[in-house]
Order: sequence, then C-alpha cells, then structure tokens
Amino acid sequence: MSHPLPAPLAPGHALVTGGAGFIGSHLVDGLLGDGWQVTVIDNFDPYYPASIKRRHIAAHLDHPAYRLVEADIRDGAKLNSLLNGTYTSIVHLAAKAGVRNSLTDPLGYQMTNVIGTQNLLSLAHQRGIKAFVFGSSSSVYGDCPRLPWAESDLGLLPINPYASSKLADEQLGYVYAQTFGLRFVALRFFTVFGERQRPDLAIHKFARLMLDGKTIPVYGDGSSERDFTYWGDIVAGVRAAMAFAADPACANYEVFNLGNNRTIGLLEMIHKLEAVLNVKANIDWQDWQPGEMRRTWADIRKSQALLGYEPATDFDTGLARFASWLAVQP
Repeated sequence: MSHPLPAPLAPGHALVTGGAGFIGSHLVDGLLGDGWQVTVIDNFDPYYPASIKRRHIAAHLDHPAYRLVEADIRDGAKLNSLLNGTYTSIVHLAAKAGVRNSLTDPLGYQMTNVIGTQNLLSLAHQRGIKAFVFGSSSSVYGDCPRLPWAESDLGLLPINPYASSKLADEQLGYVYAQTFGLRFVALRFFTVFGERQRPDLAIHKFARLMLDGKTIPVYGDGSSERDFTYWGDIVAGVRAAMAFAADPACANYEVFNLGNNRTIGLLEMIHKLEAVLNVKANIDWQDWQPGEMRRTWADIRKSQALLGYEPATDFDTGLARFASWLAVQP
C-alpha cells in the first residue's frame, strides 16, 4: 500500500534537547548545514565526561544560527525564562540514559525523563509549537514475544525503569496530541551506533577495552541479539519525522520504529569488532543482568510507508566508520 509522504520541510527554528549528545549533535550538524536556526538545551549530565559532549559541539558554537542553553529539563521555570525564541519544531532527545543505571536510580530516571518531558510538552502547548518529535526507545517493548516488534503491538510491559519512563513519555504525548492538538511523533530507536557513540554503550565500551588489552564483560551466554542501527539512518528518520509533525495533513499522534530490520548476535558483533580493530577480545563471562532484553528487532514497514525511511548503512560499513573515528579520539 502506498501512502503520501509528508510535505518537504523548509528550514525553521528547531529547539533540540540533548543536542550535545550522540544523536543530537549529529542532527544539529545537518540542520545547521541546511539553513536551520537551532537552539540546543543540554545540561551536560555527568553520566559520562562533559568534555566528550563539548567536543561534539565545538564546531557549532561559532555558528550564527546556533544557540546553546545549558539547563536541566526538570526545571520548567528556568526553561520558560531562557527559551525566548519562536520555535517551529521541538526535537526532544534529552534523557537520563542507560538501562542498568535505571535499576539503581529509578526515581532519578522518572524525574528527568517523565517530568522533563512534561515540561517540554507544557512549553510547546503554551507557545503554540505544534510539531513535537520525541526520541523514544526500543526498550519499551520489554520482552514482547512477537517478532519483529511492530508499533501496533499492544499491552507493552517494560522490564526496567528506563523503558517504563519512555513508555510513560509516549503516553503523555498522546494526551497532548488528543487534548491540545499537538502533533506528537514518537521514534523508537533501536541500538544506535557509530561515531560519537556514548562510551558506556557496548560497541564503544568493548572497543576501548579490547584496544587496552582488557577483558570485556559479556552477560549471560552471549546469545542476545540487537537490531543495530547506524546514526545516519536514525538522523534521517528524525528529519523525516520533523516533516511529518509539521504537516497539518498528518495524524496528530504517531509512533514509529527506527531500526535496521536485521539482528546481530552479541558474539557476531564481537567478532566483527575484532576484525575492524585487529585485536582479539578476551571475554569475562558474567551472569545475566536483570532488566536486559534478550533480543530487539524492528518491523520498519510503517516508517517506510509514512516517513519514507530506508536504512542505508549496513552494520559492517557503520562499524568500519566507527573504528576509523575511534582511532583519532583522545
């Protein structure tokens, strides 16, 4: 079945939360390059060194169309006082990240991810900003037995606080779409990787440990699988979602999977990492971690039909690019 794609989106003024992070900084690169005005909110959370994010945005700081606002999305009053522009789109990527850490700090994740999202939705409603794109997560599917996972799957039961907070955010977006006419698009990202990847994520973490001759921790029996998706495909999906959310002809509320529609086993990923780094991995086998999903796999047919989303970078190509980037990092 064919569907009309959203109308092309002319450059406007985007408010990007988490715009100094992995996905956000790549998105900002493209927006600035295409003539957008961009305001970024980031609090440089110490989850990993702020110096990494500072490097991501170093080239942005002198751009005349760029503004950085250092603020915490939990502080609604501060957001309202500092964000005084006229914004055509909000792309909300800021979040407290990391599945395992959410098990030890569930309240912190609830406060940042849910209260923070509520503050952004309130701001959008008060300012009359109709287009709202939200960075959700494949983790909302929990251990859903139906594979591949589709947006039409109902009765989702997340298995960690991080995922629970993301699902709650999607539901908040539905309230604002139905009650206040916001056009809210939730994007469920599937295991994003590539240059600028967070240092705590498996590919980046394993690569540095392997290059340093240290063991890598592998939980369970190594049989877990992930739908690894290159950042460039994710950013393309975000840009398409921005056009969708800005088009009055499109639905007020939609959820889309952004994945690669192919799974890679954990041991296969490690072997491929060994090849691009030209080092041998020494595995430290550990017990399976609670809250971890055994497999993720995206059904992307809806994203293809309504967003024109087509992942263009396969895992091997993306991994090679990541290795080349890592080789020149501090």
